[in-house]
Amino acid sequence: MGEKHNQQMRVWAMLCHLSALLAWILLFGLILFGIPLFLPLNIAAPLIIWRLRKIKYPWVDFQGKESLNFQITLTFYIVVVIMISLLLVLASCGIAVATNGEINQVTTVLDSLLFIWMSVVIALFAIQLFLVTFAATKAYNGEHYRYPFTMRVLR
Repeated sequence: MGEKHNQQMRVWAMLCHLSALLAWILLFGLILFGIPLFLPLNIAAPLIIWRLRKIKYPWVDFQGKESLNFQITLTFYIVVVIMISLLLVLASCGIAVATNGEINQVTTVLDSLLFIWMSVVIALFAIQLFLVTFAATKAYNGEHYRYPFTMRVLR
């Protein structure tokens, strides 16, 4: 009986991590169907699991906080990348207007910025995919894992 409880606790801890990835899949699916959704589902999904199971299972409490801290940090990083990108686009457009630049030069600069931005976003998503899968595996095995470069919002 204790083994089943332990198994169930480890599954919920694993789901705290994996739910963030499932939330991204849901978000992309809703966007493909034309439903704009701007909620950070990568934070909401682990938050729901953590809030529902943290009292019953201390391991889920620890893993849920770790997952939420990572997702909050990742969302913060993405917002910073978006803000820097917008500033660069505005600056390049301002320079083009001020110098009466040709449209080809402006297009080249904007295409370069878009390429860099997409590369950073893809890299962040790949890092998230790897780290979340790794953390979920560790949580299921009952091993402690702390995400690197994570702000500890929840303690």
